[in-house]
Formats: sequence, C-alpha cells, structure tokens
Amino acid sequence: MGMNTTVWEVNGMGLRLLAKHKLDQEQRLEDWVANDPSLIGLDVLVIGRQVRTTFGGRIDLLGIDQEGDLALIELKRDKTPRDIIAQVLDYASFVDNLGHEDIDLIATKYLGKTFAGEFQERFDIPLPENINGRHQMVIVAAELDDATERIAQYLADRHSISINVVFFNVFEHEGKELVARSWLMDPEVVEEKSEPRKRAPWTGLWYVNLGIEHGRSWPDRLKYGFISAGGGDIYSDKLKKLKQGDRLLAYIKGVGYVGYGEVTQERILAGEFTPEGESVPLTGLHLDAPIPADQTMDGTEEYVVGVRWINTFARPDAKTFTGVFANQNIVCKLRDPATISFLRKEFGINDLEEDQK
Repeated sequence: MGMNTTVWEVNGMGLRLLAKHKLDQEQRLEDWVANDPSLIGLDVLVIGRQVRTTFGGRIDLLGIDQEGDLALIELKRDKTPRDIIAQVLDYASFVDNLGHEDIDLIATKYLGKTFAGEFQERFDIPLPENINGRHQMVIVAAELDDATERIAQYLADRHSISINVVFFNVFEHEGKELVARSWLMDPEVVEEKSEPRKRAPWTGLWYVNLGIEHGRSWPDRLKYGFISAGGGDIYSDKLKKLKQGDRLLAYIKGVGYVGYGEVTQERILAGEFTPEGESVPLTGLHLDAPIPADQTMDGTEEYVVGVRWINTFARPDAKTFTGVFANQNIVCKLRDPATISFLRKEFGINDLEEDQK
C-alpha cells in the first residue's frame, strides 16, 4: 500500500481531519531542501543544484556529508512513478564515477567559494583526502505507487543499496499551510544495511560529541552521569542510537577524549531524567550550565542519555593524538583502528564482557 500521511487537529474531546492540499510549486520544496537539508533528515552541505550529467540529465540536488560521502536528492516532480526509480539509479551511476576534481568543480561553481573552505566552515573539520567512497539516494515525493515503493524497498533490503523515499504532504489549517514529512523506510536501518564491507569492523564502541562548545559542561555530565543534545531533531534524534548497556567514548571538540562509560538510561527529556542518587530531575539541580525546566517542546528541547562513567579525565588531561578520529556527529560508530587502539590503552578498555563485571 502506498505511503499516506494523515493529520488531525485535536478539537475538544474529538479530532478534526485536516484537508490535504497539493504542493502547488515543487520548486518551493527544492528551495526548502537546498536551504536546509535537515528537512529530509540529512546533515549535508549542498554542493550542487541541477547538476548536469554527461548523458544530458540534471540532478536536482547534490550534497556531501562530513565523512565525504555524497547524497543524491531527486524530486519526483511530474515523472511517472517507475521512471523516478530508473532515473535516480541512472544518476547514481554518474555520481559513482565522480572524482575529487569533478566534485571540486561542481561545488566551487555552485558555492561561489572554495570547496575545501566551505566544507571546513560547515563541518568544522578539514575536507577528507578521500571523498565519494559511497553515496546515498533520496527521492522526494508527495506519493508513489505501490510497485515503486516495493522496488525501492527491494533495492534497500535485498541488495543493500542506500536508497530511500521521503514524503512531503501539505495540509491546510486556519488558512495556513502545514507540511508533514514521513519516510518510506527507517533511515537508520537503510544506512546500516548499506554500509560498505570495506569499512573497518565495528567493535561496539560509540563515539559521542559532548557539544561543550555549545555551552554544555563536562563537569555537569561527569557529576550527574549523562550526555545530552538539543537544538533540533537532527541533533537530538541521534541519541536514539544509544541503547542500554552500550559503551561510548566522549569527545570534547578540539580538546580530546575525556570519558568512557556505559549507557544506563536511553534517550529521555532532560526534565524527566533523575540522576542516580538524586531526588529531583536534572533540570532542578544546580548545574554549571543550567537546562531550562520549562522547555517549549518546539523541537529544540534538550534530551538526555544516562551514563555510568567507567573511566574519565578532566579537560586538561583529555586524550588525543594527531589524526585522532573526531567529527561533528553527535553519535556515531567508532571504527578508526588507530583511535580505538589508542583509547583502549588510555582508558584501560578490555573486552566489553570484562568491563561489565
């Protein structure tokens, strides 16, 4: 069955169905996504728009993430449902063959600035030496037929191809347009299945960026046993990756790794998290960097994951070396062999089974 988003307004004790409207200008949707790719759940720098391929096609949007991997974003527009799948795969064959110089030319033309400089400014890390090691495809549509959805799911599920569909529907409410977004498949699951086998195996350790540069305090997190993120779903949703019993290594941007711990509480609103040994929620405790108790639930609220710290260091004693793994991700799998070897020694990390004793 084709994806269908329905929205109701709570009206007293009942519900009122909101009327669905057709997006009158898909150009608007392309503009929205070009200006803010987080609308479709992507943390990318857009480096090209209407990118001309060598066979006469035009890719609606081309982006790059902080790992140097490309994202091909294509709007369905007036294409027939099955044509969009064929087209996006055709475009992917073009993207797959783009080298560093090709991508630099596309990006510099679109950005009007140096590619490396814009990448550094966007992600606060240098442009990786090797880019376009993998790519993903995202189709943006209001609706697709059942057969097209089945094809996309087949490619992702059985062939581990990173392809997904994000649906946007427009609803009318009190004279205003409301936009709803939904995914055909869970993006995290698609990403997991499509990870290339050539990547270093995952040891089970998670990398966590503490976000101290955004006014958060490491002593707060150390004293009360937590990590947190806020400022938008694109950031706080990453905390959902962490499950009870997972092991993580906490990093302070530009400083180094300061903590190794175990997840004790999965993602929860900061105002609903009560640290171990305390009788009031986190927002009611004295913090170096207070978290407001009356958060507005507008999407920017702070979320928390509880952590039992196993080994920690003060900020001046943070552990690092030239080339240590670090990036802007709030949470990601730690795979870099040199970083893992270094941190195992510095934090005394043995087999995870031994740490649980």
